[in-house]
Amino acid sequence: MSLTPRRAAFFDVDNTLVRGSTIYFLGRGMYQRGFFTKSDISRFVLANLRFRLTGTEKQDEINRFQKSAQDFIGGHNVSEIQAVAQEIYDEYVSPALWEGTIEIAQRHLTDGVEVWLVTAAPEDMATLIAKRLGFTGAIGSKAAIEDGHYTGAMNGPLLHGREKATAIQELAKENGFDLDDCFGYSDSHNDLPLLLTVGNPSAINPDAKLRIRALQERWPIHDFRRMRFLNRLLGPMVSRLAWLGTRLTPRRNSR
Repeated sequence: MSLTPRRAAFFDVDNTLVRGSTIYFLGRGMYQRGFFTKSDISRFVLANLRFRLTGTEKQDEINRFQKSAQDFIGGHNVSEIQAVAQEIYDEYVSPALWEGTIEIAQRHLTDGVEVWLVTAAPEDMATLIAKRLGFTGAIGSKAAIEDGHYTGAMNGPLLHGREKATAIQELAKENGFDLDDCFGYSDSHNDLPLLLTVGNPSAINPDAKLRIRALQERWPIHDFRRMRFLNRLLGPMVSRLAWLGTRLTPRRNSR
């Protein structure tokens, strides 16, 4: 009697699960706690923006961002950074979570499907997010550690583009996942290698290129940005109408 293969749902993090950049939140929180100067954080933010806005797989952009990330974390005590990361999660990450994405992930967990985060952000931060949300686990870019401190080097490649597909293939072998029965979610066309590796890809808050591909392939598309916009647009209007309704409704005289 053969056992049913385990299944997993793989979620990108930035703009898929979280509004914005996880590593930017980490940098912002560390700057506010005196870890960096303004010039340090400015260089890092610029590299982060260039990396995200190029929308390409150009190796020079990947290398530039990777070097910036290495310089950003290098030399800091691991335990200290992990403690700060807990605070940064509560301060910046938790308020920026897409509730719709969490609901999708929770439905998978209810159905017995494991939920893994797959991100170019530091694996330590991704693991923290996964634990806080009750997900199965996370894989991300690994920072090298020596004597309890980050060395400033990467332990392996930046988990971006094709590297994500390779990572989930290795995870599938280790855990017995049948990738044809697995799920993938991302906002970016850079994650097409990941999405094409699983049997059930979906787009969440997709960029233009991913939306076109998802429409062509008839993949499910979830866009929680529209709901947020409508809530911001209609919320004050509905509140105003409700207030006017109370003003216009005749009050009954109490006896």
